[in-house]
Amino acid sequence: MTSLRKLGSSDLEVFPLSLGGNVFGWTADEAQSFAVLDTYTAAGGNFVDTADVYSAWAPGNKGGESETVIGKWIAARGNRSDVIIATKVSQHPEYKGLGAANIKAAADASLRRLGTDYIDLYYTHFDQPEVPVEEIIGALDDLVKAGKVRAVAASNISAERLQASLDFSERENLARYVALQPHYNLVSRDTYEGPLQDVAARAGLAAVPYYALASGFLTGKYRPGTTVDSARAQGAGKHLETERGRRVLAALDEVAQERDAQIPTVALAWLAAQPTVAAPIASARTVEQLPALLAVADLTLTEKDLARLTEASA
Repeated sequence: MTSLRKLGSSDLEVFPLSLGGNVFGWTADEAQSFAVLDTYTAAGGNFVDTADVYSAWAPGNKGGESETVIGKWIAARGNRSDVIIATKVSQHPEYKGLGAANIKAAADASLRRLGTDYIDLYYTHFDQPEVPVEEIIGALDDLVKAGKVRAVAASNISAERLQASLDFSERENLARYVALQPHYNLVSRDTYEGPLQDVAARAGLAAVPYYALASGFLTGKYRPGTTVDSARAQGAGKHLETERGRRVLAALDEVAQERDAQIPTVALAWLAAQPTVAAPIASARTVEQLPALLAVADLTLTEKDLARLTEASA
């Protein structure tokens, strides 16, 4: 049985791979989404990540599609208490920003779509520096006190604003961020390492990195001369043009071969071994994509493996 990881100072315990819900209601229809969620939870997974904006960018969608699919799945399976649901506020077309009134209205809208009366982990999706941290934390604290949110977290925030938020929570004894969702992977390290990771480490925050597989680049399917049929192919393919991208692929190939593991499993295992990281996020459009992701729970890289990958990604 895979051991769960404690999420920062909260009482939430999560599987070491968070299932990304960005594809639900977008590139995965309802039936595919249900199958992916069923397979993930059957393997012991319990940590589903979504946002109120997923997937407003898709033609014909207006935002909230992912939450709606997850809500229908929970209702069909009757498993709400077994699943830790993380969602986010600030980017939904009808609920933009981090003003106090908007945070509360957006949370209520998310609760309706999810068909539940509480959100386990509620993130500020993109920080809004013009809104005082006092207003943001105050609104989040109200949601926690009302029982609508169990724990709060931040994403896409500067080290300075994160520290200011934590200081205010501490000073006023209000709800405090327990987790941070940074952009972080083998080909994007400076998006987290440095001041932001330092704040997280000092404060005991759990990191839950997004783009853990660099939009699919770190699955190893992008190679010179290959064409990949994916909505994210353009973004992922650009890493092939960099020396670092090619070095990382070569190192992943070597470690995967030596450990008899798949490339995405190795990429996620490197991330899972980094300081502060509790659970990388990865999404799967189909059930077939899941085994390589789930295997991160059982793969512990050696110091030599980690050093080789860290060096290649420098």
